[in-house]
Amino acid sequence: MKKIGFLSFGHWSPSPHSKTRSAADFLHQSIDLAVAAEELGVDGAYFRVHHFAQQAGSPFPLLSAIGARTSKIEIGTGVIDMRYENPLYMAENAGAADLISGGRLQLGISRGSPEQVIDGWRYFGYAPEEGETGADMARQHAETFLKVIEGEGFARPNPRPMFPNPPGLLRVEPYSEGLRERIWWGSSSNATAVWAAKLGMNLQSSTLKDDETGEPLHVQQRKQIEAYREAYKEAGHTREPRVSVSRSIFALTDDVDRAYFGHDRNSRDQVGMIDDTTRAIFGRSYAAEPDVLVKQLKEDEAIQAADTLLLTVPNQLGVDYNAHVLESILTQVAPELGWR
Repeated sequence: MKKIGFLSFGHWSPSPHSKTRSAADFLHQSIDLAVAAEELGVDGAYFRVHHFAQQAGSPFPLLSAIGARTSKIEIGTGVIDMRYENPLYMAENAGAADLISGGRLQLGISRGSPEQVIDGWRYFGYAPEEGETGADMARQHAETFLKVIEGEGFARPNPRPMFPNPPGLLRVEPYSEGLRERIWWGSSSNATAVWAAKLGMNLQSSTLKDDETGEPLHVQQRKQIEAYREAYKEAGHTREPRVSVSRSIFALTDDVDRAYFGHDRNSRDQVGMIDDTTRAIFGRSYAAEPDVLVKQLKEDEAIQAADTLLLTVPNQLGVDYNAHVLESILTQVAPELGWR
């Protein structure tokens, strides 16, 4: 059995070929897609976060709205760039969204990927300390956030408060019990996967990873997952951790599917530089008839090693088509692989 969710980058564009032509379109359609996905039996609705782009940006209002409209589906991110975040304000927003959803938040956080603008976090009021990098700052913000959502008091109360305080030090409110165990780290390297394991976070590994061995993405990810699980065990955590991988997978079941994805040119991994120093490997897409997909996916070592699969969806093609994409995987592919 495997949990299956969708991952939306939340694109919108004024193009006549796009069904999400504005931010409002994207937001409302995302809520509708999450509702439709829950009805189909999809396990999770996840959203990528990018700043300064016509894509999903501020996750908590959207996650809260989805939480209010649904009752079972997990809601989450993949991932929030912690270079941009105030950890305490984020803890308040995350606590509220989790309470609204009844404890269904699965929050993916990370250093983030190369962004639309140079050092965009500086416009948000953040800068690394001298001698540190943006990645260092992201991990510091993450550690503070994790500590705050544990729920322990840390702030001295005012002796003359406007409202009566409970005894002792105060914590950030609203507090949602159990949220700390539902935080994931989006890792692009083996080292950060091990770091996340030591802190007791779950692991998200996407279709983009540092190319550390020259092997296919799915092999490198499988080894990353193994290193993560071993480090998690060595750290002495007792909870069973969760691991997700992301993939673009399309079952070609009709002429519309074949028109959109039948000539997919990304059927192989690609290697490139995502910045001046980082060589990365970009995972292939899968687009084929259901029986062929089953054979291909059986050979993906990372999918087999993970407990959760996030399907990237082409959100600009609209709610109905994306619901069809998800339903095809759930009904014609997942059962043949033992995922359902």
